[in-house]
Amino acid sequence: MNRFKIWTRLSRYVHSLSLKRRIWFTFVVLITVGLMATGSIAYLIASKEIQRNALQTSQDTVNQSAQIVNERLKNIGIAVRALMFSDAFKQLMKDVQNGDKSSYYKTLTSLQYVFSQVKFNDSMIESILIATPIGDFYPTSSVRNQANSFYESEMYTQFQQLKRGFWSKGHVDPFFTGNQRVISLIAEGVSDDTYLQNEASKVFVVINVKEDDLRDLFMENLSAPNKRYYFVDSRGEDVNYANYGTDKALIQRKGFTDQMTEERTGAYFFRDEAGKDYLVNYARLDVKDDWMIIGVQDKADLLAKLNGIKQVTTYVIIGFIVVSLFIANNLTLLLLKPLFRLQKLMKRVEENDLNVRFESDYQDEVSQVGFRFNRMLDEIKQLIEDVKIRESDKRKAEIKALSAQMDPHFFYNTLNTIYCKSVLGENDDVNEMILALSTMFQLSLSGGRDLIPLSDEMDHVRQYLAIQQKSYEQLFICHITVDPELEACLVPKIMIQPLVENSILHGFKDRKSGGEIQITVSREGAWLRIAAEDNGEGLVPEKLQQSIAYPSKKKHGYALHNIFTRLGLYYGTRFRMEITNNDVGGARIDIWLPRYETEEDFHEPVS
Repeated sequence: MNRFKIWTRLSRYVHSLSLKRRIWFTFVVLITVGLMATGSIAYLIASKEIQRNALQTSQDTVNQSAQIVNERLKNIGIAVRALMFSDAFKQLMKDVQNGDKSSYYKTLTSLQYVFSQVKFNDSMIESILIATPIGDFYPTSSVRNQANSFYESEMYTQFQQLKRGFWSKGHVDPFFTGNQRVISLIAEGVSDDTYLQNEASKVFVVINVKEDDLRDLFMENLSAPNKRYYFVDSRGEDVNYANYGTDKALIQRKGFTDQMTEERTGAYFFRDEAGKDYLVNYARLDVKDDWMIIGVQDKADLLAKLNGIKQVTTYVIIGFIVVSLFIANNLTLLLLKPLFRLQKLMKRVEENDLNVRFESDYQDEVSQVGFRFNRMLDEIKQLIEDVKIRESDKRKAEIKALSAQMDPHFFYNTLNTIYCKSVLGENDDVNEMILALSTMFQLSLSGGRDLIPLSDEMDHVRQYLAIQQKSYEQLFICHITVDPELEACLVPKIMIQPLVENSILHGFKDRKSGGEIQITVSREGAWLRIAAEDNGEGLVPEKLQQSIAYPSKKKHGYALHNIFTRLGLYYGTRFRMEITNNDVGGARIDIWLPRYETEEDFHEPVS
């Protein structure tokens, strides 16, 4: 399901692209994929070859070092056998067998030459100790530490467990003074005498090899940069502690030795917890299977030679991609140039410019589409002109119809009031009401104009108030506040009077006196704000808003609906009306209109 959604979205995206983009994208993708595939294959081949050569070179280096160390340690073992075949050692074995201590110094003296020959043959030998029940024999040039007996040492205990000779790991020499770090070969003394061959001799030969010399020996061919080498056992513990300065954290990590096989030599890649890869080469020693020389190299350093190939490949791919972008762009521009020209014309049409026309010297398919586009524009332009004329006539008719919808009850009540006052002889009031009514009609007609200055609209309101105050004596008073700078602004006629009428007829319907009406006209930025409020019984804004949007046959809210509809015809969405209750519970109506002073400005958009 997820795969289907992905393909659906991808298909929609491709369909949303322009023709130029699709051609350009296809061309670039093909070239990019081809170049990346070629470069990647070349890089992989080179990577495999360099990696194979590096593996072989590294393995050969480790094998060579292991072979040198192995041969040297074997030679030391051979020297031990040569020592055992000497006449002095044979005599020592007889003395041990007989428990004869009387010849100790004589035998010690005769062994000095043998010791010298052994040390001369291998300069790495630091000291030699022959431990026997009748005493210890060693070169007189060495100072024996009498406090440490071989038979009480860990070496003797280990020999008893193994029942054979062995090499010990690096340690401080316990049998001679000087605290020299050595690696020791422990072997049991043997004799070619028939009666001694099958018996434990209890004679042990200890050859101490200088740890520093052994370190120098196995590191002699391992000086390559960016590589680390270790002389360790199968558990990753150091054999030669003279190399204590090297970081051991890597080889002691979990799983480092798990990939080692029983083969004498091998190589593998090890990944640490941080995800970093290392090439590991190892070679076991013949003299002791548990000992090995390990070489470790960062895989990134191993493949550092590929950086040049990678960079060149990357640059070539980027270069060809840039060239392909240039070629694809120019090719699509050349092929789609007529379409682009037609597209620009269409964008100008979207901006209400219907005077554009497509021109071309060609007669191809694109040009034919352009010529039909011209004919379509001519027809659309004519249709728009016809619609504008009809809509203008319709709008004028609607505005005039709404403006003419004054409440007939106002005329009836006004005429009745005039008649009653005439009968009662209140001629002054009659005269004032007739003049006010005449002025109202004159302002309502306004020479046939729909937009009048705010000052005329306010005069219309004042005449209306003069009549209503004569009809409803003592019922209300009205306060009018108008910013003088706004009196020249154009507003739709008969717009504020219905607000006052609404307060008198509905806000004060249950009152006999004490009514107050406040009309305020002020400036708010680019807007003209008209506010009308009273201290009447208030209203329910939600119901009134609904009655304005969806008028019923009931009279309540009809005046406000009339105002709202006429403002919509004049301003579209560029006005705002809010209906609320004020702090004293009376009704409050706020209207925001754009500030226009000429009819030319009236048709400009408002921010």
